[in-house]
Amino acid sequence: MFNLNFTICQKYGIIINFAYRSFVWDNEAANKAHVHVVVIGFSIKEFKDKNRFIFYNDNDKPVMVNNISPYIIDSPDIFIDVRKKPICHVPGMKAGNKPTDGGYLILSLEEKDKLLKDYPKAQKFIHRFSMGSDMINNNYRYCIWLVGVSPNEYRDIKPIVERIENVHQYRLKSKSAATRKKALRPMLFDEHNTPTDDYIAVPQTSSESRNYVPMAYFDKSVIPGDALRIVPKGNKYSFGVLESVVHMTWVRVVAGRLETRYRYSSKIVYNNFPWPNVDEKQWNKITKTAQGILDARNLYPDSSLADLYDPLTMPIELRKAHEANDKAVLQAYGLKPSATEAEIVQHLFKMYEKLTAKDDK
Repeated sequence: MFNLNFTICQKYGIIINFAYRSFVWDNEAANKAHVHVVVIGFSIKEFKDKNRFIFYNDNDKPVMVNNISPYIIDSPDIFIDVRKKPICHVPGMKAGNKPTDGGYLILSLEEKDKLLKDYPKAQKFIHRFSMGSDMINNNYRYCIWLVGVSPNEYRDIKPIVERIENVHQYRLKSKSAATRKKALRPMLFDEHNTPTDDYIAVPQTSSESRNYVPMAYFDKSVIPGDALRIVPKGNKYSFGVLESVVHMTWVRVVAGRLETRYRYSSKIVYNNFPWPNVDEKQWNKITKTAQGILDARNLYPDSSLADLYDPLTMPIELRKAHEANDKAVLQAYGLKPSATEAEIVQHLFKMYEKLTAKDDK
């Protein structure tokens, strides 16, 4: 979601009088680009008429609100800033592994099968690899993973050695000094954050048309790429909260956008997210409803997350599982199951304001 720079608003006393939330601008050009527009009317002084209006895509009539925040919502002027660690006591989130390898350490399913047919002992070095789009679309790719592996174990596997040499040459030609330096260890990814436990995987980019950002609960053997955000010690309870309507409402408001698609950031979205204070009973209930989501997905093993989370094709069992999870999470926040998105946003921003009050001291 677009947000007007809060520091500038404060410095110059800018007041947002009306705003059109993000919409696609249409035109008559033959090869027209997809242009996404936000219209903001603002002033540096309060008018006698203090009415403020937000125009929504699905409503031609403006909605009168009390205040328009930099996030183009009806809320106080609160700005979500970059935060290096979670605001609550929850497992941290980080980026997946960055290859910077020219594609030479990554294998297609066919390449993996051929390599293992010719060199069966390479099995221990081959792991499933997933970027965000791989996870959502059920694309199976693999990688050569040699972290902690002695050279004598793969030195006689010609295809692997050739690929390592190609990585070496690729990095040497880079304009980045840091990348050229890493040509000295071409058998490894540029950056690696190896999960030691099962983990929650969140795609960095996801379609805005989905009601939920499709997340996965991966086994530690799956190597996440840097287009995934991962919670290494995330449990089923954490999965349930993150896949809830409460967290999705937070994402829609504070996440960045690529065109209109959500861009999930650990430093903005995850680290600033106010988690509920739960007792054992609530923890267990959300853990149970989170498992219900995974169980509902497993009823359709041949369907991708893209299939399952398309609003038009979402199976009824999965929809019901999410509804049960939403209800449990809303109750944990002290909200009614019928809470609107506006009520959820206001509740979360009040929690955020309280949690960050100490930052100003």
